[in-house]
Amino acid sequence: MRKILIATTNKAKLKEIKIGLKPLLKQKIKLLTLTDVGVEKKPEESGKTFCENAKIKAEFYAKKTNLPTLADDGGLIIPYLNNEPGIRSRRWLGHKATDEELINYTLERLKNVPEKNRVAYLQVCLCFFNPKTQEIFFEEESIEGFIAKKPSNKATFGYPFRALFIVKKFNKYYDDLTEKEHQQINHRFIALKRLIKQINI
Repeated sequence: MRKILIATTNKAKLKEIKIGLKPLLKQKIKLLTLTDVGVEKKPEESGKTFCENAKIKAEFYAKKTNLPTLADDGGLIIPYLNNEPGIRSRRWLGHKATDEELINYTLERLKNVPEKNRVAYLQVCLCFFNPKTQEIFFEEESIEGFIAKKPSNKATFGYPFRALFIVKKFNKYYDDLTEKEHQQINHRFIALKRLIKQINI
């Protein structure tokens, strides 16, 4: 059976990617996780963009396992804060920061900042690398919104910034979207839908 490795240790992200890759299951392609292949070591994410980091991860794990690998990188961009946290979204306060700490820090950085300057984007870049053919594909997507002045009551573990992110299309907290609304705007799903059309293993 043909196999694809999903290179992430984030459980929330892994769940989303598996949902987005469901069409591949009809092609008799098995989806594997890093736990399945027993790889614990992580690459240094030294890229300057989401796509550079996604490529670093995809190539690293593909070469470790000799499996076609899908990796992604993404985060929050706040133009008012010089596009912070950007590629450091998960590491803004260091690797050990909790979701709550990241939420509180974001609110503190934007304290008393008016709504017009609270514009923000959730951005993602997917990278698929096949070590056998050396084929590499990228897809990028983003969601436009703004940062609320207080967090929602439905925070999703592993996605701290969604608790603060008001989606412009629906004028609702990301975490308050219905399943149907979430399917419409989820940038990872949208990018995966395009990427699937390029995957040939």
